Amino acid sequence: MRLMKAATLTVSHLEQSKSLYSDWLDYNCVETGRIDLNLAQSWEAPNTAGQNFCVLQPASGADVFIRMIEQPAVPNYRPLRSYGWAAIEICNQDTLAVNSRMERSPFEIIGPPKELDGMPAIFPMQVKGPDGEIVYFTEIRDDLEAYDLPRAASLIDKLFILVIACRDIKVTGKWLEEHLLINKGRDIEIVYTMINQAFDLPMDTKHPIATLKHERDVFLEIDTYPKEAENRPLHEGMLPPCVAIGSFIHPNFEALERQNKEIWITPPQKRDGVIYAGKRAATVRSPDGTLIEIIEA
Repeated sequence: MRLMKAATLTVSHLEQSKSLYSDWLDYNCVETGRIDLNLAQSWEAPNTAGQNFCVLQPASGADVFIRMIEQPAVPNYRPLRSYGWAAIEICNQDTLAVNSRMERSPFEIIGPPKELDGMPAIFPMQVKGPDGEIVYFTEIRDDLEAYDLPRAASLIDKLFILVIACRDIKVTGKWLEEHLLINKGRDIEIVYTMINQAFDLPMDTKHPIATLKHERDVFLEIDTYPKEAENRPLHEGMLPPCVAIGSFIHPNFEALERQNKEIWITPPQKRDGVIYAGKRAATVRSPDGTLIEIIEA
């Protein structure tokens, strides 16, 4: 089964961001409200309680969501310079058509369409949103040997991978294997243009990355950041800026409940809303503090 359920973004102007994703990504608003204290505490972010939020769904109707929560901007936050959720990745039908749309949009293109060396099945591009959020748009032309990849059912469709920036790929990879009961692929080194630009490194600098999967579903990428990276700045008691939480369903929640008993921020409990649908959920932090929310399948 596919485990991706939602990514939570913090935005400084909710209505503006909601309209942006509706107008340019064809996402539909399916839920609005205010974050309740109990949920905010489960993320160790009590001061996020009471903030307005909305949940967006792709035009395809896929059961995978983007949740936006309104919070004040963090003045010293710089994209792609800190540990945590670095980017969201969305599948699309035609990267060149998406690029043409993004050229007319308020999104800033930071990575024009480019085929990956040795991976003709993958055709991505990257943009930056108004709050500094990084979005990859990826056209998937074929499956890869080790896993299956989703096919877009609308021009811009659903989330299928979230990207974590970490200090040590081996430490984070082992932790994710143990606490999400998933499998890490081999480490590879690639020329990562966006990281090199963010850290003013020579453009041919390579960085270790790896993917993680459940059975044949790949849904996480971990990137090793340079030693100059920092912990993500945030307002006290609130969520981190930009991509704040990755939410995943898991078919063996009971095993995760036992495995993570000592590290849940708060114990699992049933939650309402389109993301949770009455299922139990709880959140853990990775070794670098990344918030990972796990939802009962």
